[in-house]
Amino acid sequence: MSMKLFVGNLPHQMTEDQLRDIFSEAGQVASAKIITDRHTGQPRGFGFVEMETKLEGQKAISMINGRVVEGRALAVNEARPQQRSSSGNRGRGYR
Repeated sequence: MSMKLFVGNLPHQMTEDQLRDIFSEAGQVASAKIITDRHTGQPRGFGFVEMETKLEGQKAISMINGRVVEGRALAVNEARPQQRSSSGNRGRGYR
């Protein structure tokens, strides 16, 4: 079973390939995605990495959390399930 990780404090110039390379030190990477602003297309400084197994995910957390990359200490932890708004309006208060 795979494990999805949240990765915060990413350098804004980091690419998804670079992110994948860092996490491949801990095992097989199923996917690596850097989140961008939908309006500007600029990186938002965080992303998600999916490791092939839970064991590899835990290894990645212990190896990479706090590692300094281009002057920024990466924050790595298990991703929480995405919260969905019951009204489908992303919590903007419209009813």
